[in-house]
Amino acid sequence: MQKLTGKCLCEAIAYEITGKLGPIVNCHCSMCRRWHGAAFRTRCTVESKNFKWLKGEEHLSKYHSSKNTVKTFCKICGSNLISMYDDRPDYIGLPIGGLEQDPGSRPIAHIFVGSKSPWYEITDNLPQYEELPNDGIESL
Repeated sequence: MQKLTGKCLCEAIAYEITGKLGPIVNCHCSMCRRWHGAAFRTRCTVESKNFKWLKGEEHLSKYHSSKNTVKTFCKICGSNLISMYDDRPDYIGLPIGGLEQDPGSRPIAHIFVGSKSPWYEITDNLPQYEELPNDGIESL
């Protein structure tokens, strides 16, 4: 069974993922760009049952960024951590940048390119989707 760990920048918060990661994508939506201060957020979906906090959960801060999405971050260093979904409690959104190991797979697509940064040019050959595909990321 695959086991991955991650931490925030100050290392006050640590987490572990066991089991399979969902497809990895580069999300260019305006919310991910603002949240990460970058051209896109590289992320995947993980089943909630396969995620656990190892330490520092008391340093976790939460922000309801939209109707059904809660973003989490470290209240000490500000590192962006997982997303939780009120309408899909069995899954979390995981930023790949916080992992300490190679996740074993690579991004398979760019999503929400309809709202990507005008200053960023996508130069790889991955498929590009204007929004989220109708069947969600898992269908890619």
